[in-house]
Amino acid sequence: MGGSGGWYNWGKPPDVDKLLNQMHSNEQRAQYEVEINQYLLDLLSNYNDRKVEEIQQHLDTIKRALDKDIEGAVDLIFGGSISKHTYVNGLSDIDMLVRINNTSLTNASPAQVKEYFAERLRRRLPNTEIRVGALAVTVRFSSTGHEIQLLPALSTKTGVKIARADGNGWSNVVKPARFAEKLTEANRLCNQKLVPVIKLFKGLNESLSEKVRLSGYHIEALAIKAFDTYSGRMTYKDMLLHLCRQAPKLVLSPMSDSTGQSVHVDEYLGGANNLLRQQCSAALERLANRLSNADRLMNIDQWKGIFT
Repeated sequence: MGGSGGWYNWGKPPDVDKLLNQMHSNEQRAQYEVEINQYLLDLLSNYNDRKVEEIQQHLDTIKRALDKDIEGAVDLIFGGSISKHTYVNGLSDIDMLVRINNTSLTNASPAQVKEYFAERLRRRLPNTEIRVGALAVTVRFSSTGHEIQLLPALSTKTGVKIARADGNGWSNVVKPARFAEKLTEANRLCNQKLVPVIKLFKGLNESLSEKVRLSGYHIEALAIKAFDTYSGRMTYKDMLLHLCRQAPKLVLSPMSDSTGQSVHVDEYLGGANNLLRQQCSAALERLANRLSNADRLMNIDQWKGIFT
């Protein structure tokens, strides 16, 4: 029995070379996935090095200076990225709420409180850079490079009041805990990996020109939105790529501020789809394309080049 009509139809012989190449490719991809996620984990380890003892020494010095000659004591409370666990060593400011309730400063204006802080700090730290801004007094310690922002704050039953951006009086009640709770919940739904991915994105953000660089608060809000309906893999690499691909679209529209501090978290970019937002979007898209290309080529050196 022979020919095509026989019992034994072996079909088309498999392309052995193609199968071997596919197997080899799968092994390479698996190895690459392990290595790139380990690289991102190592980056996070550096980002998390907060030099806690150095910072605490600076805070003790500041508190002693502010407490001197004042009736009552001030409290220093971590705010900003530290309170939300998104602080990145070397990139994030150290924001401190200086609670002045029950002190002789309670009835002073924000401008008077800031000048009081600056005067006491300059007397205690004559060789240290101290700047008075619209919201805060900034102290830069040249010995360690740490920059600490001190925001005068009045506690209320539902939140805190800080200086208004225009410098005229105290703000409405701000509820920073509301946003922090939202971020905590989003992080939980992402297997505790959203906050680390935000830190990685902040690292990438530093590679952009200052004009199109996003604020830390804005990045946190973008991340919450980007992962609202995320269904991909919960790996650092995949999640970072997802955030980078979503950011160019999300940055074009203003995002509401749930804390009450302002109308939008990204007021510094102006109205929807304006020129500055389009420039930010274009810069973020170029960044996303570079990362996608490095991922397609499985090239970890390209990843490293983007982060440095």
